[in-house]
Amino acid sequence: MMTVYANSLSNRQPIRKDRRRPIGYQGRTPDGPALLPETPSMLHEVKPQDPATIAAIEALEVRLRWLSSWTIHNANHLRESRDGLKVGGHQASCASITAIMAALYFHALRPNDRVAVKPHAGPVLHAIHYLLGNQSLDQLQRFRGLGGAQSYPSRTKDKIPVDFSTGSVGLGVAITAFASLVQDYLIAHRNLAEADAGRMIALMGDAELDEGNIYEALIEGYKHDIRNCWWIVDYNRQSLDATTADRMFNRFDDIFRTCGWRVLTLKHGKRQREAFRRPGGKAIAAWIDNCPNADYAALTYQGGAAWRARLTADLAADAKALKLIAAFDDEGLAALMTNLGGHCIETLLDAFAQADDDKPTMFIAYTVKGYGLPFAGHKDNHAGLMNPTQIDGLRQSLGIDRGEEWAPYGGLGDNSATMLRQFVAGSPLALGRGAAAVEPVPVPATLPVPEGAEQSTQAAFGRILLDLSKSGHPLADRIVTTSPDVTVSTNLGAFVNQRGLFRRQELKDVFQAAKIPSAQKWSGHGAGQHIELGIAEHNLFLMLAALGLSAPTFGTRLLPIGTVYDPFIARGLDALNYGCYQNARFLLVATPSGVTLGPEGGAHQSINSPLIGMGQPGLTYFEPAFADELALTMRWAFEHMQAEDGGSVYLRLTTRAIEQVERTDDGWQEDALKGGYWLMRPAPGAEAAIVFTGAIAPEAIAAWHDLKEDIPGLGLLNVTSPDLLHRGWSARHAARWQGGDTGRAHVETLLRELSPTAGLVTIIDGSPSALSWLGGVRGQKVSALGLDRFGQTGDLPDLYRTYRLDSDAIADAAAELFLDR
Repeated sequence: MMTVYANSLSNRQPIRKDRRRPIGYQGRTPDGPALLPETPSMLHEVKPQDPATIAAIEALEVRLRWLSSWTIHNANHLRESRDGLKVGGHQASCASITAIMAALYFHALRPNDRVAVKPHAGPVLHAIHYLLGNQSLDQLQRFRGLGGAQSYPSRTKDKIPVDFSTGSVGLGVAITAFASLVQDYLIAHRNLAEADAGRMIALMGDAELDEGNIYEALIEGYKHDIRNCWWIVDYNRQSLDATTADRMFNRFDDIFRTCGWRVLTLKHGKRQREAFRRPGGKAIAAWIDNCPNADYAALTYQGGAAWRARLTADLAADAKALKLIAAFDDEGLAALMTNLGGHCIETLLDAFAQADDDKPTMFIAYTVKGYGLPFAGHKDNHAGLMNPTQIDGLRQSLGIDRGEEWAPYGGLGDNSATMLRQFVAGSPLALGRGAAAVEPVPVPATLPVPEGAEQSTQAAFGRILLDLSKSGHPLADRIVTTSPDVTVSTNLGAFVNQRGLFRRQELKDVFQAAKIPSAQKWSGHGAGQHIELGIAEHNLFLMLAALGLSAPTFGTRLLPIGTVYDPFIARGLDALNYGCYQNARFLLVATPSGVTLGPEGGAHQSINSPLIGMGQPGLTYFEPAFADELALTMRWAFEHMQAEDGGSVYLRLTTRAIEQVERTDDGWQEDALKGGYWLMRPAPGAEAAIVFTGAIAPEAIAAWHDLKEDIPGLGLLNVTSPDLLHRGWSARHAARWQGGDTGRAHVETLLRELSPTAGLVTIIDGSPSALSWLGGVRGQKVSALGLDRFGQTGDLPDLYRTYRLDSDAIADAAAELFLDR
């Protein structure tokens, strides 16, 4: 019978299936709340596993351990090193999870399940797909080399199927919770059948539980009552620097159970459980349960003789225990003491079978870091590498001939190899996943431009989205909005009034029912299109990433829009980068920007967000000044989010209402979508231009009117996207050296209308570096205005004057340029 633990405290006794309380249950422990009795879902019997299946998966586990170790060894010791740097890899981290991954990938996974693999187990994932025929020998041999298998699983760079990229610790875990929520959204909207729901699975190292974003996601998942989510902890109790603190796992069960999760702790393997039933076995079980993590790791590294000495000394008064210990030789004793649940295939398969429902489940699988390798248990083994002698000893122990190290089933013999090939070919993952082509969502030819002589881009955004939601266009049905508790203040309120909050269970608007006046009439229901989040920016970006991967993950394209305060992009920057890295597609709308926010003060004023927009791969940054630019850009964004070579889009907006410009034609639009256009075209060969971005437009326009008589032919350049201008310029330079198209970049075309000696005054409500680089395009002198320090509270006239963002500052900068000539 499999022992399932209701709590992972090292000194607590197991709950057997025939008991509702743990042995020795005393109500409340000195450390905190008492152990919880098992829930009914943990008590049902599971069908006994087929011995042939267990034997096959055990053999595959050994293959994964070898292939992952050899792949890393080849990269570090056999492949030519031209720079002398350590290539790296994590043989110990791979070895601790090979049994878990073998049981999962070759037995438990269903076609619609999706998995985020812990970063340091990347070589194991490559080995799995090598056995499945999805990975090539060339890719393995070039592991961590240019064009080879990636260090950490990557959706966009690896050639094998990768469901979720991992690398930044904790994010790959958390995104599975949001993917589960997206799946529920699609089911509720009838884009996915309930019967086709898959489990969103995260494989994590126990040290990842130190990451705060995991708990932010856990809380958000509880609010939304997520389903079909598994988090499997490779609890090897070692981090990069040391063994982990014993007392921390005293609380993980409580935290997850409080948030509605089932927790299954797999501490002992079948061999240990059988030994515990023998005379003296209970004493050994109690000794293991009380053994500190550091002691256990050290004894594992030292081996059977050390185990014997320690157990004999500690259990000297128990004759039955000593007799049981004596029944094993040193090798057998070491194998017994390290037969933990996370290395026992039968225990793993039983646990996975027990969680065969939609309840979110956390598996705490006890493992040994470096299991089966010479440095198993050593506290320095995290980035340790087997030397040539050690890897050769492992090769010989597995019966693998020299020259056959890369053979998928080397050392097994023809019959065993044939049986394993057949087993792998019949596994659920090998039978394939249904990946239907995802049809694009049609985009209107134009989006409506809100009327009004004075408008802010933030308000215009809300009206454009509202008009679209009322239009009945198919695009509106695929839009999903989300925000970290700033829905109203970022102008999503009207859209939510129109389309509703997403809730799996109906949520009535109590204020509306009570006839209490409110601008927000938000009811929650399955057809709602706004996902309400708490105030955690990491969750916003993980939610956007999960929504933005709906097409490859679930076969239905969604067009997610997330709104956030612009200065707080930095709070979720790691998760934003994570979403972009795996090519998730979303529209990020950030507002308000810069000191233009005014009285909110420096804590809410953004300085470097334009540089984030320019520097973030996979994200195109626009900062429109006028409502018609915004409508044009939003339409472009909806197409770019679906394009094969597209990506995500970031709009930096403002709450400042400014006078709209009158257009005589649409000739400006093409240039605006390339990054900039002449609002006031310079005379041929003009000697100066004012260049601006965003909310500062009124000051730039006023300065142009003040200076146009003094500086003949003065131009006024509206940069709608510093990002696109800079990217085009950089690409043109790169193409020159790579033999590609060296046609003129858009920014070069714009600036060629000026004299080569013309001066540029650039101004942005943000870091001046976002525009100051323009001087390098043609070697022109630049006076760059912007923010380089934290702002203060105040009204706009005071702030613009204090930080040199007003028209007088532009005039002074222009005069300085001409005086220096």
